[in-house]
Amino acid sequence: MTQIFGNFADLTWQMVAMWVIGGVMIYLAIKKEMEPTLLLPMGFGCILCNLPNSGAVEVLETLFQAGVGNELFPLLLFIGIGAMIDFGPLLADPKLLLFGAAAQFGIFFTLSMASLFGFELRDAASIAIIGAADGPTSIFVANTLGSNYTAAIIVAAYSYMALVPIVQPFCIRLVTTKKERMIRMEYTPGKISKTTRILFPIVVTMIAGLVSPQSVALVGFLMFGNLLRECGVLRTLSEAAQNILANLISLLLGLTVAVRMQADSFLVPETLMILALGLVAFMFDTFGGVFFGKFINLFAKKKINPMIGAAGISAFPMSSRVIAKMAKEEDPYNFILMQAAGANVAGQVASVIAGGLILAMIAPLV
Repeated sequence: MTQIFGNFADLTWQMVAMWVIGGVMIYLAIKKEMEPTLLLPMGFGCILCNLPNSGAVEVLETLFQAGVGNELFPLLLFIGIGAMIDFGPLLADPKLLLFGAAAQFGIFFTLSMASLFGFELRDAASIAIIGAADGPTSIFVANTLGSNYTAAIIVAAYSYMALVPIVQPFCIRLVTTKKERMIRMEYTPGKISKTTRILFPIVVTMIAGLVSPQSVALVGFLMFGNLLRECGVLRTLSEAAQNILANLISLLLGLTVAVRMQADSFLVPETLMILALGLVAFMFDTFGGVFFGKFINLFAKKKINPMIGAAGISAFPMSSRVIAKMAKEEDPYNFILMQAAGANVAGQVASVIAGGLILAMIAPLV
């Protein structure tokens, strides 16, 4: 009985605040269906780890060190993501890879801003990766650099992934005209051989390893998952990676990351700054892709709908669907889903390469 009253005595308003935050995550996961495979376990884990004298903390800390501390969970998750991706639209129109590169502008812009706001270089770099809208890359970079704000960065990264249908249309309308959003694009699907589909993940891995060695783990596991999909002889493994592996790792990831969401370390002013800077990174990635499309239109005979540049972030396939929906709202007969999907999968590759470049630049300095 004394122990029970002692637990109540140890309860703080900060813990209660974290219960509310955990409850909001659970609400968004169930009611709004926002990234439920991650937000639901993360929200529940947040409550678990903020109970007075919680026995779950030690267990989840052990799991964190086993799965996140050595980057195992993010890399395994990349296998599942790679198995889900169809690179066909990108292979049919390889120039869309440029949009994936352009849409990483926000990462490097936010790196400078976070440094100016007083964050250590390791933390500034980790915060900047939020702009890629790629949760596993954010986890990998933050953990590799030893960021002090891993949990806040992960929450921001996955929150903005879930908010793509809200944030991106707002950003796009800010910098485009109705006429630009109505530009139609022809899509001529070319026949992509099975050999090309198989060679693509192998060649990309080799090039990434030569250009940015720090990115080879991220790119390699992503491309290995895609190779499982395209090889044609491991269909069962491909399906398992897409469903069982990806969902199981997301569940474990959400629970274990919650151990870094304890009130005393999470409810600090820096967390709000990280959320704000993450939004800046996400918005400027969107702006970067759109402005690149507008720049190409200065010289191109066949105009490009600049909205597809916004799909160059890594939130696949949500971003491409949002862009396609916006185009149809402006013109019911404007179909740009395949071009947007090509830019979107390009963004998936570009974001992990950007993460590798950040590691290559920052890791030797911290």
